[in-house]
Amino acid sequence: MQNLKSFPLALICFLALAHDLTPAHAQPVSVAVGEAKVKKSVIALTDPASANDNAKSRAAQIEKVIESDLNFTDQFTLLPKGGFAQSKVGSLGDVKFAEWAKTGTDYLSFSNVKLEGKKIVYEFHLINVGSNQEALAKRYTSDTDDTKILAHSVANDIVKAITGKKGIFLTKIAFACDKTGKKEIYTMNFDGSDVRQITRLHSITMGVAWNPNGTELAFSVYNKHRHNIKNLDLFEYSFKSGKLRLISNRKGINSGAAYSPDGKKLAATLSVSGNPEINVIDIHSKKATQLTHSVGFDVDPAFSPDGDKIAFVSSRAGKPMVYVMNANGSSPKRLTFAGRYNATPNWSPDGKKLVFAGWLDGHFDLFTITADGAKIERLTKNEGNNEDPFYSPDGNLIVFSSNRSGGKNVFMMNADGGNVKRLTFGMGRCVAPKWSPYLE
Repeated sequence: MQNLKSFPLALICFLALAHDLTPAHAQPVSVAVGEAKVKKSVIALTDPASANDNAKSRAAQIEKVIESDLNFTDQFTLLPKGGFAQSKVGSLGDVKFAEWAKTGTDYLSFSNVKLEGKKIVYEFHLINVGSNQEALAKRYTSDTDDTKILAHSVANDIVKAITGKKGIFLTKIAFACDKTGKKEIYTMNFDGSDVRQITRLHSITMGVAWNPNGTELAFSVYNKHRHNIKNLDLFEYSFKSGKLRLISNRKGINSGAAYSPDGKKLAATLSVSGNPEINVIDIHSKKATQLTHSVGFDVDPAFSPDGDKIAFVSSRAGKPMVYVMNANGSSPKRLTFAGRYNATPNWSPDGKKLVFAGWLDGHFDLFTITADGAKIERLTKNEGNNEDPFYSPDGNLIVFSSNRSGGKNVFMMNADGGNVKRLTFGMGRCVAPKWSPYLE
Protein backbone atom coordinates (compact mmCIF):
# COMPACT_ATOMS: atom_id res chain seq x y z
CA MET A 1 0.00 0.00 0.00
CA GLN A 2 1.32 3.42 -0.92
CA ASN A 3 0.96 6.54 1.19
CA LEU A 4 -0.64 9.85 0.26
CA LYS A 5 2.56 11.28 -1.16
CA SER A 6 2.37 8.70 -3.93
CA PHE A 7 -0.96 10.10 -5.09
CA PRO A 8 -1.29 13.86 -4.51
CA LEU A 9 -4.42 14.82 -6.41
CA ALA A 10 -2.90 17.75 -8.26
CA LEU A 11 -0.15 15.48 -9.62
CA ILE A 12 -2.63 12.82 -10.65
CA CYS A 13 -4.19 15.37 -12.98
CA PHE A 14 -0.90 16.11 -14.73
CA LEU A 15 0.77 12.70 -14.84
CA ALA A 16 -1.22 11.91 -17.96
CA LEU A 17 0.24 14.85 -19.84
CA ALA A 18 3.49 12.92 -20.13
CA HIS A 19 1.67 10.30 -22.23
CA ASP A 20 0.87 10.88 -25.88
CA LEU A 21 -0.91 7.75 -27.01
CA THR A 22 -3.01 7.72 -30.14
CA PRO A 23 -6.69 7.22 -29.22
CA ALA A 24 -8.46 4.14 -30.44
CA HIS A 25 -11.12 6.35 -32.02
CA ALA A 26 -10.99 9.93 -33.26
CA GLN A 27 -13.89 12.12 -32.19
CA PRO A 28 -14.53 15.19 -34.33
CA VAL A 29 -14.41 18.36 -32.24
CA SER A 30 -16.68 20.97 -33.79
CA VAL A 31 -15.99 24.55 -32.75
CA ALA A 32 -19.20 26.28 -31.72
CA VAL A 33 -17.88 29.01 -29.45
CA GLY A 34 -20.38 31.68 -28.47
CA GLU A 35 -23.09 30.88 -30.98
CA ALA A 36 -26.53 32.13 -29.92
CA LYS A 37 -29.06 29.32 -30.26
CA VAL A 38 -32.19 30.69 -28.59
CA LYS A 39 -34.35 33.65 -29.59
CA LYS A 40 -34.59 36.18 -26.78
CA SER A 41 -38.04 37.15 -25.55
CA VAL A 42 -38.63 40.91 -25.54
CA ILE A 43 -39.99 42.19 -22.22
CA ALA A 44 -41.35 45.65 -21.36
CA LEU A 45 -41.25 46.39 -17.63
CA THR A 46 -43.57 49.33 -17.03
CA ASP A 47 -43.04 51.56 -13.99
CA PRO A 48 -44.72 50.27 -10.82
CA ALA A 49 -47.59 52.28 -9.38
CA SER A 50 -47.06 53.35 -5.77
CA ALA A 51 -48.98 55.30 -3.16
CA ASN A 52 -46.21 57.56 -1.73
CA ASP A 53 -42.58 58.58 -2.14
CA ASN A 54 -41.30 55.89 0.25
CA ALA A 55 -43.12 53.21 -1.70
CA LYS A 56 -41.80 54.69 -4.96
CA SER A 57 -38.25 54.38 -3.65
CA ARG A 58 -38.80 50.71 -2.76
CA ALA A 59 -40.42 50.11 -6.15
CA ALA A 60 -37.40 51.56 -7.93
CA GLN A 61 -35.09 49.26 -5.95
CA ILE A 62 -37.17 46.22 -6.83
CA GLU A 63 -37.37 47.12 -10.50
CA LYS A 64 -33.60 47.67 -10.70
CA VAL A 65 -32.88 44.19 -9.30
CA ILE A 66 -35.44 42.53 -11.61
CA GLU A 67 -33.94 44.25 -14.63
CA SER A 68 -30.41 43.25 -13.57
CA ASP A 69 -31.47 39.62 -13.07
CA LEU A 70 -33.20 39.33 -16.42
CA ASN A 71 -30.28 40.93 -18.26
CA PHE A 72 -27.81 38.66 -16.48
CA THR A 73 -29.18 35.46 -17.98
CA ASP A 74 -28.90 36.65 -21.60
CA GLN A 75 -32.28 35.03 -22.30
CA PHE A 76 -34.28 38.23 -22.62
CA THR A 77 -34.20 41.66 -24.22
CA LEU A 78 -35.67 44.50 -22.14
CA LEU A 79 -37.48 47.06 -24.27
CA PRO A 80 -36.07 50.56 -23.69
CA LYS A 81 -38.52 52.97 -22.02
CA GLY A 82 -38.63 55.12 -25.16
CA GLY A 83 -40.05 52.19 -27.12
CA PHE A 84 -43.13 51.71 -24.93
CA ALA A 85 -46.53 51.76 -26.59
CA GLN A 86 -48.16 53.09 -23.38
CA SER A 87 -46.72 55.21 -20.59
CA LYS A 88 -48.91 53.56 -17.95
CA VAL A 89 -50.68 50.23 -17.60
CA GLY A 90 -52.88 49.53 -14.58
CA SER A 91 -54.80 46.41 -15.53
CA LEU A 92 -55.20 43.79 -18.23
CA GLY A 93 -58.09 45.81 -19.65
CA ASP A 94 -55.79 48.81 -20.19
CA VAL A 95 -53.39 46.96 -22.46
CA LYS A 96 -53.36 48.08 -26.11
CA PHE A 97 -52.20 44.74 -27.49
CA ALA A 98 -51.95 45.79 -31.14
CA GLU A 99 -49.74 48.75 -30.24
CA TRP A 100 -47.46 46.63 -28.07
CA ALA A 101 -47.18 44.00 -30.81
CA LYS A 102 -45.90 46.69 -33.20
CA THR A 103 -42.98 47.39 -30.84
CA GLY A 104 -41.95 43.72 -30.96
CA THR A 105 -42.86 43.16 -27.32
CA ASP A 106 -43.54 39.56 -26.32
CA TYR A 107 -44.35 40.25 -22.66
CA LEU A 108 -45.16 43.37 -20.67
CA SER A 109 -45.61 43.94 -16.97
CA PHE A 110 -47.53 46.20 -14.66
CA SER A 111 -47.19 46.28 -10.90
CA ASN A 112 -48.14 48.06 -7.69
CA VAL A 113 -46.11 48.67 -4.56
CA LYS A 114 -47.38 49.65 -1.12
CA LEU A 115 -46.12 49.63 2.45
CA GLU A 116 -48.06 48.01 5.26
CA GLY A 117 -46.22 48.74 8.51
CA LYS A 118 -42.81 47.07 8.27
CA LYS A 119 -43.94 44.99 5.30
CA ILE A 120 -43.72 45.74 1.61
CA VAL A 121 -46.44 44.39 -0.68
CA TYR A 122 -45.65 44.01 -4.36
CA GLU A 123 -48.34 43.00 -6.84
CA PHE A 124 -46.93 41.92 -10.18
CA HIS A 125 -48.60 41.03 -13.47
CA LEU A 126 -46.91 39.71 -16.62
CA ILE A 127 -48.91 39.82 -19.85
CA ASN A 128 -48.33 37.62 -22.89
CA VAL A 129 -48.89 40.06 -25.77
CA GLY A 130 -49.34 37.31 -28.32
CA SER A 131 -52.13 35.52 -26.43
CA ASN A 132 -53.66 38.61 -24.78
CA GLN A 133 -53.54 36.79 -21.43
CA GLU A 134 -51.78 37.03 -18.12
CA ALA A 135 -48.76 34.74 -17.87
CA LEU A 136 -48.15 35.62 -14.21
CA ALA A 137 -50.18 37.36 -11.51
CA LYS A 138 -48.81 37.21 -7.99
CA ARG A 139 -48.72 39.15 -4.71
CA TYR A 140 -45.39 39.21 -2.90
CA THR A 141 -44.87 40.25 0.73
CA SER A 142 -41.59 40.73 2.58
CA ASP A 143 -39.95 42.79 5.30
CA THR A 144 -38.83 46.17 4.01
CA ASP A 145 -35.21 45.08 4.52
CA ASP A 146 -35.65 42.10 2.21
CA THR A 147 -36.62 43.86 -1.01
CA LYS A 148 -33.68 42.31 -2.89
CA ILE A 149 -34.85 38.78 -2.06
CA LEU A 150 -38.39 39.77 -3.07
CA ALA A 151 -37.09 41.09 -6.39
CA HIS A 152 -35.11 37.90 -7.05
CA SER A 153 -38.29 35.90 -6.37
CA VAL A 154 -40.22 38.00 -8.90
CA ALA A 155 -37.47 37.54 -11.49
CA ASN A 156 -37.46 33.78 -10.84
CA ASP A 157 -41.20 33.65 -11.47
CA ILE A 158 -40.87 35.70 -14.67
CA VAL A 159 -38.33 33.21 -16.00
CA LYS A 160 -40.58 30.28 -15.02
CA ALA A 161 -43.63 31.87 -16.67
CA ILE A 162 -41.78 32.44 -19.95
CA THR A 163 -39.42 29.47 -20.21
CA GLY A 164 -41.05 26.84 -18.02
CA LYS A 165 -37.86 26.55 -15.94
CA LYS A 166 -37.16 28.06 -12.54
CA GLY A 167 -34.91 31.11 -12.40
CA ILE A 168 -31.50 30.86 -10.75
CA PHE A 169 -31.56 34.21 -8.91
CA LEU A 170 -31.62 32.71 -5.41
CA THR A 171 -28.92 30.12 -6.11
CA LYS A 172 -25.30 30.23 -4.93
CA ILE A 173 -21.90 29.04 -6.09
CA ALA A 174 -19.31 27.37 -3.86
CA PHE A 175 -15.61 27.45 -4.77
CA ALA A 176 -12.08 27.37 -3.33
CA CYS A 177 -9.72 30.38 -3.13
CA ASP A 178 -6.33 31.09 -1.58
CA LYS A 179 -6.99 34.73 -0.64
CA THR A 180 -5.80 34.11 2.94
CA GLY A 181 -2.63 32.33 1.87
CA LYS A 182 -4.35 29.00 2.45
CA LYS A 183 -7.03 27.45 0.26
CA GLU A 184 -10.47 27.85 1.85
CA ILE A 185 -14.07 27.29 0.72
CA TYR A 186 -16.27 30.29 -0.11
CA THR A 187 -19.78 30.85 -1.40
CA MET A 188 -21.28 33.69 -3.43
CA ASN A 189 -24.56 34.56 -5.07
CA PHE A 190 -25.19 33.49 -8.65
CA ASP A 191 -23.85 36.83 -9.93
CA GLY A 192 -20.69 36.94 -7.82
CA SER A 193 -22.11 39.15 -5.07
CA ASP A 194 -22.15 38.52 -1.30
CA VAL A 195 -18.95 36.46 -1.06
CA ARG A 196 -18.73 34.57 2.23
CA GLN A 197 -15.88 32.51 3.66
CA ILE A 198 -17.16 29.13 4.84
CA THR A 199 -14.03 27.41 6.15
CA ARG A 200 -11.16 28.70 8.28
CA LEU A 201 -9.11 25.56 8.43
CA HIS A 202 -5.74 27.14 7.50
CA SER A 203 -4.97 24.27 5.17
CA ILE A 204 -5.59 23.20 1.58
CA THR A 205 -9.31 22.66 1.07
CA MET A 206 -10.68 21.36 -2.24
CA GLY A 207 -13.33 19.42 -4.13
CA VAL A 208 -16.48 21.10 -2.83
CA ALA A 209 -19.93 19.62 -3.58
CA TRP A 210 -23.50 20.65 -2.63
CA ASN A 211 -25.98 18.16 -1.25
CA PRO A 212 -29.27 18.03 -3.19
CA ASN A 213 -31.19 20.43 -0.93
CA GLY A 214 -28.34 22.91 -0.49
CA THR A 215 -28.02 22.48 3.28
CA GLU A 216 -24.56 20.88 3.36
CA LEU A 217 -21.26 21.04 1.54
CA ALA A 218 -18.80 18.18 1.19
CA PHE A 219 -15.13 18.90 0.61
CA SER A 220 -11.65 17.54 1.29
CA VAL A 221 -8.95 18.98 3.55
CA TYR A 222 -5.30 18.12 4.09
CA ASN A 223 -5.06 17.12 7.77
CA LYS A 224 -2.27 15.93 10.01
CA HIS A 225 -2.78 12.44 11.37
CA ARG A 226 -0.70 10.59 13.94
CA HIS A 227 3.08 10.87 13.62
CA ASN A 228 2.61 14.14 11.69
CA ILE A 229 1.48 12.32 8.54
CA LYS A 230 -0.63 14.44 6.19
CA ASN A 231 -3.82 12.93 4.75
CA LEU A 232 -6.53 14.23 2.45
CA ASP A 233 -9.72 13.74 4.48
CA LEU A 234 -13.37 14.17 3.48
CA PHE A 235 -15.75 16.31 5.55
CA GLU A 236 -19.32 17.63 5.41
CA TYR A 237 -20.25 21.15 6.51
CA SER A 238 -23.75 22.03 7.74
CA PHE A 239 -25.03 25.54 7.02
CA LYS A 240 -27.59 25.16 9.81
CA SER A 241 -25.15 24.28 12.60
CA GLY A 242 -21.97 25.73 11.13
CA LYS A 243 -20.16 22.53 12.12
CA LEU A 244 -17.97 20.03 10.28
CA ARG A 245 -18.61 16.29 10.26
CA LEU A 246 -15.94 13.78 9.26
CA ILE A 247 -17.06 11.47 6.45
CA SER A 248 -13.84 9.60 5.60
CA ASN A 249 -10.23 9.77 6.82
CA ARG A 250 -9.07 6.48 5.36
CA LYS A 251 -5.37 6.35 4.62
CA GLY A 252 -4.53 8.19 1.42
CA ILE A 253 -6.90 10.14 -0.79
CA ASN A 254 -10.48 10.87 0.27
CA SER A 255 -11.52 13.39 -2.36
CA GLY A 256 -13.62 14.43 -5.34
CA ALA A 257 -16.97 13.96 -3.62
CA ALA A 258 -20.32 14.08 -5.44
CA TYR A 259 -23.71 13.53 -3.79
CA SER A 260 -26.25 11.07 -5.12
CA PRO A 261 -29.56 12.72 -6.11
CA ASP A 262 -31.25 11.39 -2.96
CA GLY A 263 -28.47 12.81 -0.78
CA LYS A 264 -27.85 9.48 0.95
CA LYS A 265 -24.50 8.64 -0.65
CA LEU A 266 -21.28 10.31 -1.75
CA ALA A 267 -19.22 9.11 -4.68
CA ALA A 268 -15.55 9.86 -4.06
CA THR A 269 -12.02 8.80 -4.93
CA LEU A 270 -10.33 6.74 -2.20
CA SER A 271 -6.82 5.30 -2.40
CA VAL A 272 -6.95 3.11 0.70
CA SER A 273 -6.55 0.06 -1.56
CA GLY A 274 -3.26 1.47 -2.88
CA ASN A 275 -4.74 2.86 -6.10
CA PRO A 276 -7.15 5.79 -6.56
CA GLU A 277 -10.55 4.16 -7.16
CA ILE A 278 -14.16 5.37 -7.22
CA ASN A 279 -16.08 4.43 -4.08
CA VAL A 280 -19.58 5.16 -2.84
CA ILE A 281 -19.81 6.17 0.81
CA ASP A 282 -23.01 5.93 2.83
CA ILE A 283 -23.49 9.35 4.45
CA HIS A 284 -24.78 8.02 7.76
CA SER A 285 -22.87 4.76 8.30
CA LYS A 286 -19.75 6.03 6.47
CA LYS A 287 -19.37 2.57 4.93
CA ALA A 288 -17.50 2.65 1.62
CA THR A 289 -18.13 0.36 -1.35
CA GLN A 290 -15.47 0.25 -4.05
CA LEU A 291 -16.92 0.51 -7.57
CA THR A 292 -13.85 0.56 -9.85
CA HIS A 293 -10.94 -1.87 -10.03
CA SER A 294 -8.56 -0.66 -12.71
CA VAL A 295 -4.81 -0.51 -13.22
CA GLY A 296 -4.99 3.25 -13.80
CA PHE A 297 -6.41 5.94 -11.55
CA ASP A 298 -10.16 6.66 -11.37
CA VAL A 299 -11.20 10.16 -10.23
CA ASP A 300 -13.82 12.94 -10.60
CA PRO A 301 -17.06 10.96 -10.09
CA ALA A 302 -20.41 12.61 -10.87
CA PHE A 303 -23.86 11.08 -10.46
CA SER A 304 -26.33 11.45 -13.32
CA PRO A 305 -29.47 13.45 -12.43
CA ASP A 306 -31.55 10.25 -12.14
CA GLY A 307 -28.88 8.55 -10.02
CA ASP A 308 -28.56 5.58 -12.36
CA LYS A 309 -25.12 6.40 -13.76
CA ILE A 310 -21.79 7.75 -12.59
CA ALA A 311 -19.44 9.60 -14.91
CA PHE A 312 -15.75 9.60 -13.97
CA VAL A 313 -12.25 9.99 -15.36
CA SER A 314 -9.96 6.99 -15.76
CA SER A 315 -6.44 6.40 -17.08
CA ARG A 316 -7.05 2.66 -17.48
CA ALA A 317 -6.50 2.89 -21.25
CA GLY A 318 -3.38 5.09 -20.97
CA LYS A 319 -4.69 8.65 -21.17
CA PRO A 320 -7.29 9.98 -18.73
CA MET A 321 -10.66 9.97 -20.50
CA VAL A 322 -14.29 10.27 -19.45
CA TYR A 323 -16.14 7.04 -18.69
CA VAL A 324 -19.69 6.27 -17.61
CA MET A 325 -20.76 3.27 -15.52
CA ASN A 326 -23.89 2.12 -13.75
CA ALA A 327 -24.27 3.46 -10.22
CA ASN A 328 -23.30 0.04 -8.83
CA GLY A 329 -20.03 0.08 -10.79
CA SER A 330 -21.09 -2.31 -13.54
CA SER A 331 -20.75 -1.86 -17.32
CA PRO A 332 -18.12 0.90 -17.49
CA LYS A 333 -18.02 2.51 -20.93
CA ARG A 334 -15.46 4.92 -22.35
CA LEU A 335 -17.18 8.08 -23.54
CA THR A 336 -14.41 10.39 -24.83
CA PHE A 337 -11.50 9.69 -27.18
CA ALA A 338 -10.35 13.20 -28.15
CA GLY A 339 -7.40 15.16 -26.77
CA ARG A 340 -4.61 14.07 -24.41
CA TYR A 341 -6.39 14.41 -21.10
CA ASN A 342 -10.03 14.91 -20.08
CA ALA A 343 -11.17 15.84 -16.58
CA THR A 344 -14.03 16.85 -14.24
CA PRO A 345 -17.12 15.67 -16.14
CA ASN A 346 -20.47 16.96 -14.91
CA TRP A 347 -23.98 16.25 -16.15
CA SER A 348 -26.50 18.70 -17.55
CA PRO A 349 -29.64 18.81 -15.37
CA ASP A 350 -31.65 16.94 -18.02
CA GLY A 351 -29.02 14.19 -18.22
CA LYS A 352 -28.60 14.57 -21.97
CA LYS A 353 -25.07 15.99 -21.96
CA LEU A 354 -21.88 16.13 -19.95
CA VAL A 355 -19.52 19.09 -19.80
CA PHE A 356 -15.82 18.48 -19.15
CA ALA A 357 -12.36 20.00 -19.46
CA GLY A 358 -10.03 18.64 -22.11
CA TRP A 359 -6.36 19.23 -22.92
CA LEU A 360 -6.19 20.20 -26.60
CA ASP A 361 -3.94 22.57 -28.57
CA GLY A 362 -1.64 23.05 -25.59
CA HIS A 363 -4.16 24.06 -22.94
CA PHE A 364 -7.40 23.09 -21.23
CA ASP A 365 -10.70 24.00 -22.88
CA LEU A 366 -14.32 23.16 -22.14
CA PHE A 367 -16.39 20.71 -24.15
CA THR A 368 -19.80 19.10 -24.06
CA ILE A 369 -20.59 15.58 -25.17
CA THR A 370 -23.93 13.84 -25.52
CA ALA A 371 -24.60 11.10 -22.97
CA ASP A 372 -24.24 8.46 -25.69
CA GLY A 373 -20.90 9.90 -26.82
CA ALA A 374 -22.17 10.61 -30.34
CA LYS A 375 -21.57 14.38 -30.49
CA ILE A 376 -18.88 16.55 -28.94
CA GLU A 377 -18.74 20.36 -29.07
CA ARG A 378 -16.08 22.85 -28.05
CA LEU A 379 -17.18 25.78 -25.88
CA THR A 380 -13.92 27.72 -25.31
CA LYS A 381 -10.91 28.46 -27.48
CA ASN A 382 -7.84 30.71 -27.33
CA GLU A 383 -8.70 32.05 -23.87
CA GLY A 384 -6.10 30.50 -21.58
CA ASN A 385 -6.84 27.39 -19.51
CA ASN A 386 -10.50 26.70 -18.77
CA GLU A 387 -11.37 24.00 -16.23
CA ASP A 388 -13.85 22.69 -13.63
CA PRO A 389 -17.12 23.24 -15.56
CA PHE A 390 -20.46 22.84 -13.79
CA TYR A 391 -24.02 23.50 -15.01
CA SER A 392 -26.49 25.87 -13.35
CA PRO A 393 -29.59 24.04 -12.05
CA ASP A 394 -31.64 25.22 -15.05
CA GLY A 395 -28.96 24.05 -17.51
CA ASN A 396 -28.70 27.45 -19.22
CA LEU A 397 -25.35 28.51 -17.75
CA ILE A 398 -21.99 26.93 -16.96
CA VAL A 399 -19.65 28.11 -14.21
CA PHE A 400 -15.93 27.33 -14.55
CA SER A 401 -12.41 28.43 -13.58
CA SER A 402 -10.05 30.13 -16.01
CA ASN A 403 -6.75 32.00 -16.09
CA ARG A 404 -7.79 34.08 -19.09
CA SER A 405 -7.52 37.24 -16.97
CA GLY A 406 -4.09 36.34 -15.60
CA GLY A 407 -4.64 34.49 -12.31
CA LYS A 408 -7.21 31.77 -11.82
CA ASN A 409 -10.75 33.13 -11.33
CA VAL A 410 -14.34 31.93 -11.49
CA PHE A 411 -16.28 32.72 -14.66
CA MET A 412 -19.65 31.78 -16.10
CA MET A 413 -21.01 31.56 -19.62
CA ASN A 414 -24.09 30.52 -21.52
CA ALA A 415 -24.38 26.79 -22.10
CA ASP A 416 -23.44 27.39 -25.76
CA GLY A 417 -20.20 29.16 -24.78
CA GLY A 418 -21.34 32.76 -25.20
CA ASN A 419 -21.80 35.72 -22.85
CA VAL A 420 -18.80 35.04 -20.60
CA LYS A 421 -18.73 36.89 -17.27
CA ARG A 422 -16.03 37.04 -14.60
CA LEU A 423 -17.39 36.51 -11.08
CA THR A 424 -14.42 36.65 -8.67
CA PHE A 425 -12.10 39.59 -8.06
CA GLY A 426 -9.31 40.04 -5.51
CA MET A 427 -9.73 36.56 -4.06
CA GLY A 428 -6.38 35.07 -5.11
CA ARG A 429 -6.49 31.87 -7.13
CA CYS A 430 -10.08 30.62 -7.31
CA VAL A 431 -10.91 27.15 -8.64
CA ALA A 432 -13.43 24.31 -8.80
CA PRO A 433 -16.77 26.20 -8.63
CA LYS A 434 -19.94 24.21 -8.01
CA TRP A 435 -23.43 25.62 -8.52
CA SER A 436 -25.98 25.01 -5.79
CA PRO A 437 -29.34 23.36 -6.43
CA TYR A 438 -32.38 25.63 -6.36
CA LEU A 439 -32.59 27.30 -2.94
CA GLU A 440 -35.97 28.44 -1.67
